Amino acid sequence: MNARPHRGTIFVDDGEVLSVERHPGEQFILRIAAPHCAGAATPGSFAHVTCDPLLPMRRPLSIMRVDREAGWIELLFKIVGPGLRLLSQREPGDRVSVLGPIGRGFTPDPARPRCLLIGGGVGIPPMIFLAEALRDRGTTFKPLVLMGSEIPFPFRTRPSTILVPGITAGAIACMPLLDDWGIPSRLASLAGYPGCYEGYVTALADEWLATLDAAALGEITIFACGPTPMLEATAAVARRHGVPCQVSLEEFMACAVGGCAGCAVRVVTPDGPAMKRVCVDGPVFPAEAVFPGASA
Repeated sequence: MNARPHRGTIFVDDGEVLSVERHPGEQFILRIAAPHCAGAATPGSFAHVTCDPLLPMRRPLSIMRVDREAGWIELLFKIVGPGLRLLSQREPGDRVSVLGPIGRGFTPDPARPRCLLIGGGVGIPPMIFLAEALRDRGTTFKPLVLMGSEIPFPFRTRPSTILVPGITAGAIACMPLLDDWGIPSRLASLAGYPGCYEGYVTALADEWLATLDAAALGEITIFACGPTPMLEATAAVARRHGVPCQVSLEEFMACAVGGCAGCAVRVVTPDGPAMKRVCVDGPVFPAEAVFPGASA
């Protein structure tokens, strides 16, 4: 019997918490020393981490950034339930077991170098990881990152210094880190935050894509992560404009390594419908495979 593709690629790090950032809306960024995970992680992969020594069940969290040389990963999460509340109470020097990296990530296509990255809420971290990876690949790819949130963003926003033709004039707020990297970003919210597009992030993406001609659309791929309704709306936007789209799904997980199949979702394949495990068969899938009926 052939080994499963993910065998031998998932590691366990006895990680040390290096830093903790606390942000409004009960959002936290943990930097954890996890050299094996950092060395093998790709944009879209995630880690399964312990929240507390007395809580046996781990929690799956998207990887936001890695430093392969320094051997650390960063995880952004919002408190949802007692497990993540316990994780939010970790302090520098505490130990956190990190199982990862897990999952199939995003696959940019050099033939479509204009990458539209859409992150909603806790779906923001993979977009930051992907944006940084695209930047590190030189001038081949040209990412634009759109983020949406109905709670304060987990960073201090500021007006962007990078012009994005086709973006609504009043939508100028950005993520400073991306701006400093030379990657344009724009923010969307219904909460009335200054400089943000007033509406859903998918509507912002739809409006921007509508300004592009056929040649420009032929260079676009959409990458998205966020709540399921947002992903379905993104799939509809992609279909409307005739561009490929990859989505990273969020599901409850127990083992996160493919054993329990508790995270299985229905996916359309060339051989017909099939149940696929989000943890190791995903979390990234073609949008049309997950949302074949997304209305254009």
